[in-house]
Amino acid sequence: MLIITKTHAPEEALDQVKEYLINHGFDIHQSTGANRTIIGVIGNTETLDEKDIEAMPGVSQVVRIRKDD
Repeated sequence: MLIITKTHAPEEALDQVKEYLINHGFDIHQSTGANRTIIGVIGNTETLDEKDIEAMPGVSQVVRIRKDD
């Protein structure tokens, strides 16, 4: 799962998203660009609700990555 932030999202909003993910047992990988940050969520994300994460401050889009069998 990838979480894409809004342009120039405040650091407090990013911290809230990262804390939520870590508290739910996921590892994260953050890639920070000039205007946006992408958070890669590592683990079985089937238990995460995309709509809940998209509703968090600073989040622009959630992209679920599905594994092809």
